Amino acid sequence: MTDQLEYYLSLQSPWTWLGHNRLFEIAHRYGVKVNCRVVDFGAIFAQSGGLPLPKRAPQRQAYRMLELERWRTKLGVPLNLQPKHFPASESLAAHVVTAVSKEDDNAGKLAGAILRAVWVEDRDIGDEATLREIISTSGLNADDLLAKAGKPETEEIWQQNTARAIEAGVFGAPSYIFEGELFWGQDRLEFVEEKMASR
Repeated sequence: MTDQLEYYLSLQSPWTWLGHNRLFEIAHRYGVKVNCRVVDFGAIFAQSGGLPLPKRAPQRQAYRMLELERWRTKLGVPLNLQPKHFPASESLAAHVVTAVSKEDDNAGKLAGAILRAVWVEDRDIGDEATLREIISTSGLNADDLLAKAGKPETEEIWQQNTARAIEAGVFGAPSYIFEGELFWGQDRLEFVEEKMASR
């Protein structure tokens, strides 16, 4: 049986984008399957005491920008610090990734394309036409996925994933759970890799 990692993410988190491809590279190296769980961090913040970005103190917002610039440079990952369409409505994109994740392993690829659209390509992931193009470019059926995204069962899975994240102690994006251990933030991927290597 393949070992699995639970990956809780937001499609608008720059930290998620900074670690996304690296996570999949590490998981592939150690033969670990990644289960993408796009969840409602608004609900998670309400449970965990977190604040959405606009409500954070100015000094916290300023330091966030400094750290993003540092990590962008350190990792060599392209990142627009002030994307034109941030924040955008994430709901449809989240439901699309949720719909694909229950059937195959393309959720990570699609999530990466959506994150790239926000943080590199300056695109509006809240726009259905833009999202349709991202899905198609990822080699998936846009009509099929958008139809599935609107179904009640997809909404239910999204809510269940959010509840599962809260129960597991997730409070920020990205979060990774491997062998029952929680790791928060792309800067903890080194520890994730160490955990995988020690099996």
